[in-house]
Amino acid sequence: MAGCGTDGYRHTHQLLNMCRQHTELFSIFTGYNMQQPQRYIAHFDLDSFFVSVEVLNDPSLKGKAIIVGGSRDRGVVSTCSYEARKFGVRSAMPMKQAIQLCPHAILLRGTRGQYSKYSRWVTDIIASKAPLFEKASIDEFYIDLTGMDTYFDPYQWTIDLRKQIMEETKLPISFGLSSNKMVSKIATDEAKPNGYLFIHPGKEKEFLAPLPVNKFSGVGQQTFLKLKSMGIHLIGDILKHEQAYLEKELGKWGTELYRKAQGISTSIVSSYREAKSISNENTFHENINDVELLLQELVKMTERVAYELRQDEKLCGCIAVKLRYPDFETTSKQVSINYTLRDDELIPVAIDLFHKLWRKGKPVRLLGVKLSELTNHAVQASLFDDAEKKNNLYKAIDDVKNRFGKTKLQKARTVKKKEDEE
Repeated sequence: MAGCGTDGYRHTHQLLNMCRQHTELFSIFTGYNMQQPQRYIAHFDLDSFFVSVEVLNDPSLKGKAIIVGGSRDRGVVSTCSYEARKFGVRSAMPMKQAIQLCPHAILLRGTRGQYSKYSRWVTDIIASKAPLFEKASIDEFYIDLTGMDTYFDPYQWTIDLRKQIMEETKLPISFGLSSNKMVSKIATDEAKPNGYLFIHPGKEKEFLAPLPVNKFSGVGQQTFLKLKSMGIHLIGDILKHEQAYLEKELGKWGTELYRKAQGISTSIVSSYREAKSISNENTFHENINDVELLLQELVKMTERVAYELRQDEKLCGCIAVKLRYPDFETTSKQVSINYTLRDDELIPVAIDLFHKLWRKGKPVRLLGVKLSELTNHAVQASLFDDAEKKNNLYKAIDDVKNRFGKTKLQKARTVKKKEDEE
């Protein structure tokens, strides 16, 4: 079926997922073990994404030590070039320390609009080809190719997709392919820079064994030191111990490590198209045609959805405003934005959309705002102008809301004047 298009693959993949679910239920209720299709999960990661975009925009930066991040004194490194990594610079490192390690590095604050543009470009290419994919962050993707080996070689398909992304965007990108998300992500890390690696089914444990144990996500500095004290330095060392011993020393985490060391992971690829949006709507008791009251309500609603966004640890790349008039005529408008989680960046866009939608003087029955195109933020929202101060401010505000209620802190515009309430 060489001529089968992407839609055909996607439809077939959906049917395979349904069959997989029914097979699992059949096995549970009958005790009969029906064979599952071999899983193939690809993990793509854009190499030093922010640096790569900066080099595309300014080719004179190619081959130089580059650090993208916040302010010199209080900022952190978002990403850096491989030339800077040779000096020990790493993501999330304080900028002050990074500069000490690599004093000749070129420091960049970042051009966030360009990052959003290239991220969407890569997303569109993957969406046009992949039967099922998950956008894990602004520069990271998982693709589920399970069952598609009936129609093509998953490894060659993944190589071809990488080639297309690189040819069209000129961005370097690495991938790992294996039977699950965990192993594929680690394989990608081993394949960098700008490479790829296929871990054949059944070879997961062999691949993981010689790697340091802190390759597993969740193994922080304290856990790493604890494991070293137990004589566990490499992933393969974990399986030299009985599971009961690991549970005794590490609790539930010991059981999890034992499973991971065997290359076992059952995490599913969550469809990007099904990623939830965050929205808030208000149908007024009485129709409103006072623009100040409408904008006051819009700001309040935008604050509310932005708070939910941060609680979910997400960024949004699209915002929409919706209006409904007394005759039930409904209109909405949305716009793509630079990925963000901040009120002060979302509110002006929401207000602008409102003014483009609203028929001046016409009463409004319902007002709504929605954030969509959600992705995990990691450290990616914390590297631009005054970002550290803003993020600390929002964290403090959210802490107050979590403790005392969401309405305890509001922007001045959303608080009614005393005489309005009387």
